[in-house]
Amino acid sequence: MQRETIRISDEEKHQIAQAVLEAEAHTTAEIVPVVARISGRYDRAEDIVGLLCGLVLLVVVWVLFVDDLQPDVASTGLSASAFRLPALIAAVLVGFFGGAVLAARFGLLRMLFIPAIEIQEDVDRRAREVFFDQRIHHTERATGIMIYVSLYERMVVILADASVTELLGQDALDGLCDELTDRLHRGEGLIESLCAVIRDAGERLHAVLPGDETNPNEVENALVILE
Repeated sequence: MQRETIRISDEEKHQIAQAVLEAEAHTTAEIVPVVARISGRYDRAEDIVGLLCGLVLLVVVWVLFVDDLQPDVASTGLSASAFRLPALIAAVLVGFFGGAVLAARFGLLRMLFIPAIEIQEDVDRRAREVFFDQRIHHTERATGIMIYVSLYERMVVILADASVTELLGQDALDGLCDELTDRLHRGEGLIESLCAVIRDAGERLHAVLPGDETNPNEVENALVILE
């Protein structure tokens, strides 16, 4: 599978860190933005593309080339089928591996063969893994909230500790998720969209989890990038 580097400049990282700092200034919640290149492997889609390409090349070889490629039976003593079978096998193998490489290289092609439910499940699963891997759930007051963006799938997941979900409400978390998703689908920049939603989250959290004089910063105010 082709790997593309997430291109986020130091200045853009600083913008996000500043947005988190401002959002957390008046709430005890800990906001962690995460940007992932991709959330699933999707090897099956590559295999499907490879299989289709192999079948197409098989038909092409059968229709156009097999008869021309057969050796002179009288001069070689070989039957026609002795050459036909290796040619067809070679066509399938070349088509399969060629198609798999194309699918791995071009993400849009691979996406055509990934079921929507598989994409959703992989993004949700990866978001949950990151929520625990980054120890967002280990804050002293259990007030962690993660804004997760998966670039390949163009999907957003927002997860929060139980106390945050209870006080803020799942509808509010879903609203933040929809807001960020809509901004990205409208073509707004990733950084601008993230900063806007982080600040919006800070305002909502302030109403239910206001900050106090002991408001510690338990999680670094930095964008987590997952290549």
